[in-house]
Amino acid sequence: MSGKQERLRRDAFGPFRTVPTRWADNDVYGHVNNVVYYSWFDTAVNAWLIERGFLDLADSAVVGLVVETTCSYFESVAFPEAVEVGLGVERLGNSSVTYRIGVFRQGGTLAAAQGRFTHVYVDRATQRPVPIPADLRAALADLTSSGGSG
Repeated sequence: MSGKQERLRRDAFGPFRTVPTRWADNDVYGHVNNVVYYSWFDTAVNAWLIERGFLDLADSAVVGLVVETTCSYFESVAFPEAVEVGLGVERLGNSSVTYRIGVFRQGGTLAAAQGRFTHVYVDRATQRPVPIPADLRAALADLTSSGGSG
């Protein structure tokens, strides 16, 4: 197993989404619980896909299924902070993409937490892997270099 991820700077990520923390996100230790970060990852990736027209929740014939996620934590975040979640693409395969995701305190230079989130694209009906659609592949390729512009 490899060691902890290198803590990345803001410029390693592309489009950012501001996400408010909620009172219920804090755990008994007074900071956002680790499972909430995975929800932020899911929100950032899927909102990006929906906003750019790559995902229609009801009708897309091809959908991405999460097959792996990881997260490294560098500093605590707590309610009532808002965080900024940035995206990049770490690896673009034929039918899969691994996103690089950073969680930053508002205006922060270094990630408070960062992780990976892998989608495998499948035919919705058969659940069998398919190549990533060409228009989505082009947008993901833009996110590959230093996070892209979004």
